[in-house]
Amino acid sequence: MMGDRFKVRRSDKKRLISDEDADSGGGLAAGGGIGTGYGATGIEIGDHPDDDQLLKSPHEGGVVHSNLFLYHDEFKERPAIGSAINSISNYSSTIQQAPDDPNQKPVEKANLGTLMGVYLPCIQNIFGVILFIRMTWIVGTCGVVEGFLVVLVCCITTMLTAISMSAIATNGVVPAGGSYFMISRALGPEFGGAVGILFYIGTTFAGAMYIIGAVEIALKYLIGAQMSLFGPDINDDFVMYNNYRVYGTAMLFIMGLIVFLGVKIVNKFASIALVCVLASIICIFVGVFVNVNGNDKSNICVLGHRLMEQVDNCVKDPVNGSMLWNQYCTRKLNATHIFQNETTEDDYVCDEYFSENNVTFTRGVKGMASGILTENIRNQYYDAGASIANSRNETEYNLGGKDPKNLVLVDSFTSFTILVGIFFPSVTGIMAGSNRSGDLRDPQASIPIGTICAILTTSIAYLSSVVLFAATVDPLLLRDKYGTSIGGSMIIGNVAFPHPKVIEVGSLLSTFGAGLQSLTGAPRLLQSIAKDGIIPFLEPMAVLSSRNEPTRALLLTIGICQIAVLIGNVDAIAPLLSMFFLMCYAFVNLACALQTLLRTPNWRPSFKYYHWSLSLLGVFLCVAIMFMSSWYFALIAIGIACIVYKYIEYRGAEKEWGDGIRGLALSAARFSLLRLEDGPPHTKNWRPQILILAKLDDKLNVKHKRLFTLASQLKAGKGLTVGATVVEGGFGKMYGESQAARLSLKQVIESEAVKGFPEVVVGESISDCICHMIQTSGLGGMKPNTVILGWPNSWRKREDDGTKVFVDTIRNAASGKMALLVPKGIQRYPDTGDTVKGVIDIWWIVHDGGLLMLLPFLLKQHRTWRKCRLRIFTVAQVEDNSIQMKKDLKQFLYQLRIDADVEVIEMHDSDVSAYTYERTLIMEQRNEMLHEMRVSKSSRSKMSGTRRLSLNQNPISQIKDGNGSTQVEDISASTRVEDNPPRYEQNHLNEHPANSTQNHKRVEYKTMDSINPENHNVRRMHTAVKLNEAIVAKSHDAKLVILNLPGPPKTVGKDKDCSYMEFLEVLTEGLERVLMVRGGGREVITIYS
Repeated sequence: MMGDRFKVRRSDKKRLISDEDADSGGGLAAGGGIGTGYGATGIEIGDHPDDDQLLKSPHEGGVVHSNLFLYHDEFKERPAIGSAINSISNYSSTIQQAPDDPNQKPVEKANLGTLMGVYLPCIQNIFGVILFIRMTWIVGTCGVVEGFLVVLVCCITTMLTAISMSAIATNGVVPAGGSYFMISRALGPEFGGAVGILFYIGTTFAGAMYIIGAVEIALKYLIGAQMSLFGPDINDDFVMYNNYRVYGTAMLFIMGLIVFLGVKIVNKFASIALVCVLASIICIFVGVFVNVNGNDKSNICVLGHRLMEQVDNCVKDPVNGSMLWNQYCTRKLNATHIFQNETTEDDYVCDEYFSENNVTFTRGVKGMASGILTENIRNQYYDAGASIANSRNETEYNLGGKDPKNLVLVDSFTSFTILVGIFFPSVTGIMAGSNRSGDLRDPQASIPIGTICAILTTSIAYLSSVVLFAATVDPLLLRDKYGTSIGGSMIIGNVAFPHPKVIEVGSLLSTFGAGLQSLTGAPRLLQSIAKDGIIPFLEPMAVLSSRNEPTRALLLTIGICQIAVLIGNVDAIAPLLSMFFLMCYAFVNLACALQTLLRTPNWRPSFKYYHWSLSLLGVFLCVAIMFMSSWYFALIAIGIACIVYKYIEYRGAEKEWGDGIRGLALSAARFSLLRLEDGPPHTKNWRPQILILAKLDDKLNVKHKRLFTLASQLKAGKGLTVGATVVEGGFGKMYGESQAARLSLKQVIESEAVKGFPEVVVGESISDCICHMIQTSGLGGMKPNTVILGWPNSWRKREDDGTKVFVDTIRNAASGKMALLVPKGIQRYPDTGDTVKGVIDIWWIVHDGGLLMLLPFLLKQHRTWRKCRLRIFTVAQVEDNSIQMKKDLKQFLYQLRIDADVEVIEMHDSDVSAYTYERTLIMEQRNEMLHEMRVSKSSRSKMSGTRRLSLNQNPISQIKDGNGSTQVEDISASTRVEDNPPRYEQNHLNEHPANSTQNHKRVEYKTMDSINPENHNVRRMHTAVKLNEAIVAKSHDAKLVILNLPGPPKTVGKDKDCSYMEFLEVLTEGLERVLMVRGGGREVITIYS
């Protein structure tokens, strides 16, 4: 029985489903039957298996979830978890590249392992031309200790970068693009684009370096002088560099043609180049141990302590060593007729240094057993033009301007930092594995292991080569950059086994292959950047040819590479190349450090052996090496990055890549908010944090955009701005309208260049909603302290709650200790692009904490108001010393560092004019009428349209009697403030040009005891009239008038509010632009620094 209670019969089930379908407005699944569901998800099986169930709601063909009817309304908008989970679990984060041809088969994954996919490509890219043509020179110049440090610093930098890169690469799939993709997705499109361009330029310049290096190997070591187009002396700079430029251009053209023919040809040659690189390095290390006792392949000739170029016979004899002898000795006049082989030393006048020193012929490759390592400990840094000598005595290496004869000279100034920049390209190429992540079987495991092992292998090879070369080769030969002392042979080749030509040919082929790799990778990197659309002017480079090759990008790459080839000097290209790679590596480390420190939920690398401190150390090393190597090249690289960054920020497409900079902004904002005092800031730190109360029209568009323009012109305060509005209605029913209003506010904020945020509140009472915004806007210490409230221009014409909302907002702002700005005539305020020339007048009536001083100062910082001059007016009473007031005010402005003209206006006590009395009476008549008439909204609207009081007519009171009839009475003049009020005559109006629109007829008053003006209203009106007269007289031509806003009435009531509005209207009559200001009750400006 208990079990039957929970059974549902088939008829009940059908009835339940039918009832639910009727409730939901939908029918059964297609076909009229009950679909077979997966669990309770309502996904049908069999009919449409390919339908996107994630996007299908139940009323679109799915069944109703009878056992989840509690969530019936939820399913109308959101899929059930059973239908969504499959799509979520099978979602691929990889960016799939659709083939251009719909019928084209997708590219099959190569499924490469760690060895072939990461390790060997990195080895090939890291080992470069510097190892073959500059390594021995770096060791000889730096010495074994500093040479070891040069290599160690560079290797540590790349190792730290590899650790950071491994963390980023294992935090998701990294498609082709390598460092560009990682940085752009980690730090945002601006940083990614900037670093991507630097990496592209670096890769392109690397191609140029390999090309020049290959030409140097061919010209200097393989072929020799017969290859020269500019003369036989290939050691001369002019001849050497021009040959490099011409042959480099020819080689660039050939390599560009090979790359153009397709990547398959390049990949085939890459295997050959890889074999050459590995074979050459193995031969070098084998040769070191084979020649442990040295060899005679590369003996050198030394004069005293100075190294000489290769000669036929290294002896100091005019007959047997004639080639050397004739370099330093000339025949005497009486011996010119004697044959060379018959001469003796007495027949010659020889160079002093040649005469005093012996010539020795010694081994250049001495072997590790010789103990030559001790002589290679110290550095040998000298200026260009110095002789290569093994003595630190200046007279040995400094020729003092003498003819160097056949001495081998230092060709360029050297230092530790310069050599770091020259060597660093030898350790680049660590991105080769991550660039191939799409072809790897298991990128998460292969990239870290393969990259780090490749760096360890190459680092061990480099570091050991420093020690082995220093322990094998004579220091003089090590410092001979081009091997001129051994006949132009490659020094490292003479160490290697079995023959120097093996290394020369192998290094040439490997360098040529590395150049091809650079010219293949750079165009694809550029095409990836262009395809992302973050740099608009590069969009043409995104086009691929019919063979799926980036031909346009290749042509641009060849053009840039040609510029680098024209430099013609490996030693000049290498430091510049280092800058671009170092910038790239610095940002990889920075990306890892930021992601680690921010602890974003998505930061979950499978590679665990990283730490933010290591990444920051990598950043420091990269920047340090940049500036150590060449501060001006470093500034050039940073300048290029900044230009690209700002261009992308200004013109680039907006990309939402979930980058770490967004997280950094959030963390920085949270940190700053927590640091800010949750209370009023120090006076020196006060700035207007603006809450703009904007009104929307029926189409939810902002009525007065110039309110935001005014806020933008006040942005010199660098404060927070919130654009807020109220949508009337219930929040549950007005969500769509609130979002539309928010979008409208956001568009105005962006169009008016306001740095701020939109905010919308939905509610039944506008006053209550504004009160809530004033209380709750902002976060922590970043709360608005200033409200901008538009003046209600139609407050007289409309009998709605507009007046009450305006006055209540003033009261609420005062209660919240917030400053208030009320611009009147806002539609006549200048636009952001306008330039205003004239004066800004400040009427300082009440001390409000200095806000009246601060606002015009901020306005003048904006280009719109910059050309305006400030004038400050203040009012003196009878008992005040106006001269002293002016003096004190000038002193105060001087201490505030504000430049303004000062004028003190004296306002004497005077009788209340008939005009003041009339304005007060009209105001109270209107208030009395609205108070006593209890009519419907429609009849009141009708009456306000036909019988509304006008200031241009004689005052008439319309009072409704008890029977509902309208009784019209004239107003008697017997009601007065004083015994003999002044007459309202024509000549009196002439004194008030601002009120020329008033009736110029003499007014006669009749008795009406029911309306008697209140004394305080008359007095307030009197102040408004008199002050308005003074303001109009002095500031009628001012471009902006800023004055204190009077406080609202303490007594709350509609009559009081209308009276207050009338006072403000009278106060500002006849002025084009008025900004009424009310302080928040605290000092906002100080004379102290």
